[in-house]
Amino acid sequence: MRLVVFGWGNDARGDDGLGPILLDRVAREDLPDVTTIEDFQLQIEHALDLDGADLALFLDAGRETPHPFVFAEIFARRDASHTTHALSPEAVLDVCARSLGRAPPPSFKLIVRGERFGLGEPLSGEAQERLETAWSFLRDLLTRRTVELWRSAAAAGQGAEGVG
Repeated sequence: MRLVVFGWGNDARGDDGLGPILLDRVAREDLPDVTTIEDFQLQIEHALDLDGADLALFLDAGRETPHPFVFAEIFARRDASHTTHALSPEAVLDVCARSLGRAPPPSFKLIVRGERFGLGEPLSGEAQERLETAWSFLRDLLTRRTVELWRSAAAAGQGAEGVG
């Protein structure tokens, strides 16, 4: 099953670097049929990276995210971000569907709650702890790559405090 994993954010802005940190860990696992793509933000061109994928995962940091993280299935949706230079994952899926003329692959997001996003700030202690919890969860998903398992984990609310 070909998996495309996007990680975006800016490690010069404290906890905003959580997505790229997780993405780097995914890349270091050197798993077959996994493509990793890092950027500061999602762009319209990223829709083409989904061509031929069986599954997609978007990794990012969030401000108001329940902690330690949220794992959820996402769907193509045209939103206001499609007119900007930074798209939401759902908008990338929408562009993919419209550009390629077919539904995008089943897609999920894993958003780790961050606390500090100021320029020049280091990763916060809270974010570091949440990163480790999210990585343990994600590593398990990567070794058992099926849409059904991922949907089950998302439906169970895994990641949010007190759930899953």
